[in-house]
This record gives sequence, structure tokens and C-alpha cells, in this order.
Amino acid sequence: MKWKSKRFAATAALALTASLALVGCGSGSSSSPSAGGSSGGGGGDLTVTLIPKNLGNPYFDTSEAGVKKAMSAIGGSYTQVGPQEATPDGQVPFINTATQQGTKAIIISSDDPSAPCDALKQAMSAGIKVVTFDSDTNPDCRDVFVNQATAEGIAKVQVDMIAQDIGDSGEIAILSAAANATNQNAWIATMKKELAASHPNIKLDAVVYGNDDDQTSFDKTSALLQQYPNLKGIVSPTTVGIAAAARYLSKSDAKGKVALTGLGTPNQMRPYVKDGTVKQFALWNPEDLGYLAAYTASALVDGTITGAEGDSFDAGTLGTYKVGADNTVLLGKPFVFNKSNIDQFNF
Repeated sequence: MKWKSKRFAATAALALTASLALVGCGSGSSSSPSAGGSSGGGGGDLTVTLIPKNLGNPYFDTSEAGVKKAMSAIGGSYTQVGPQEATPDGQVPFINTATQQGTKAIIISSDDPSAPCDALKQAMSAGIKVVTFDSDTNPDCRDVFVNQATAEGIAKVQVDMIAQDIGDSGEIAILSAAANATNQNAWIATMKKELAASHPNIKLDAVVYGNDDDQTSFDKTSALLQQYPNLKGIVSPTTVGIAAAARYLSKSDAKGKVALTGLGTPNQMRPYVKDGTVKQFALWNPEDLGYLAAYTASALVDGTITGAEGDSFDAGTLGTYKVGADNTVLLGKPFVFNKSNIDQFNF
């Protein structure tokens, strides 16, 4: 999503993280077809297979809502399938099945940069268009990557927030998702560089992994506070992790003493902002990310774009987008939420 006021006001009202409100998606797979209106890329013949990192994840429930909205407007159908747990090779069987079924496009948030590549390359050899979103594969394993924001932008906003929250001095830790998550690792690597270059008085004690599991993330938060008694802040660049950490801190003696920031959603984080556990956090719009990924897939299928740098296409209510370097489409910049603005948003 491009964070301009008009566009954001229009889309934020959609229960984005519809938001991250946990609509669990069945066991091995979930089917959510949606047939839509008149215009759009693939017409009624467009079929898309949506493969999130794992089912039942509020973040991906929200991005699915964007895919559903786009497919309804385009006039195609989609099916969401995926593993119950985020593991490096957990998505491979679903890719293979989609290829066998002859889907026109696969939209995937990859659990690992290389593990699904053989399966995705087979899909591409069969004429299936592959769009990664949220978390990329190696570039040769897909046609286009729909990026929520640049790694530099996401890293910097999180470093800036924790620096503000702790007075630019003290010990911090990072509570990430899975150790192999492409996007998380890119952000963390850039955060480390930003800390070293611009915040010499902030010490990063540890990076731990909650595997995008609520209880694991909750337990990791507890362990961090016990292992590092001088900890002043935690950065969690994952919506599952930041909510679990906030829940722990809100009921602990560390509330108000240990700052927490990262990536979350307004509806998810509102109570923790209101009670003072969290001062600020950031995110893009996951629903818009799914919406843009669906329009990108449609444009690839109908030949409007090939994925080459400079290609442009219409993305419905989001407007016109261009393919940039490395076959990447950029949604926009992160947005910072705090007590003064959080009630303006419902997702």
C-alpha cells in the first residue's frame, strides 16, 4: 500500500488484518474461491493458488482478505492452501499439487529462500506464473516479488523507534519469527548495520526466534528478561511475536521498564498501546499486500507484464505500479502507529 492519506483512509477501514484477527484455515488446506465481476487481468479463467507460510496466522488471514477482494474485482478464483507450521520445506507439497492441478498462478510467502525453489521452477516450466510476497525466494525461483517495503526502510523505522523508546542507550534484543525466514533475516541484518552505524550506545544482546508461534514467542520473551536483567528494549519484527511479547510484558514487573516495538497491527496492539506496554510500532497494510500480489499475478497471466524492470500495470484501487530492479514491486513505506493515531485505524 502506498501510504498516502487518501488511499490509506480508504483501505485501512477494511478489516485489514481483518485483520490479523485469527481466522484459522483448516487442517492441511483451505479453499476460499471467489468469483468476481467483469474486468481485470485473467478474466474468469484466472485461477490462483495462495500459499502462506502457515495457515491460521492472523497476518496471512489478512493478506488473504486482500487476495479475495482483488480476485473478486478481477473475475478469477483462488484457493488458499499451506502447512500448519512454518518450516523450510513445508510448502513444497502444496506447490507440487498446484502444478499438477494446472493453476495459472502461485502466490507464495516463502518460508525459506531456497527450499521451495525446485518445486517453483517446475511450476514455472509448466507455464505457471509465480509471485512471491512478504518473504521472497531466490530471484530465479519466481517471476515477481511483491515487497511490502524495502529492507532498509523496515529496518530503519524499527531501529528509530527502539532508540527513541530507550533514550538511544542500553541493551536490546530481537524476537524474530523463524530462523530461515528470508524477510526477517534481511531486516535483522540491516538493523544490525544501522545500530552499529548510528546508535553506538545501543547493545544488541541477542536474536531469538519464536517461529511465529504465540506460545513460543511468549516463552522466549520471558527467557530474554531472565537471561538479560539489564535489558531495556525488545524489537519484534513479526506480528505474532510482538503481540505475544506485549502480552507477557503487560502482566510482568517489566511493564514500563522494558520497551517493546516492532511490526504489529492496530487492532492487535491497541490494548497494549492504551495500557502503556507499547509506545509505538509499525506496519504496512497486509490486506493491500495480498491485493497487490493478486493484481501482479493477474498482470503476469494476461501478459500485461513479463516481470521485467519498467513494466507497469493497474492494481485496482491501489493505482498503477511499476516493476523495479530485481523484478520487484514495492508496496510502500511502513507507517508508525502510536496512542495519538491508533484509533483512526481498524485492521
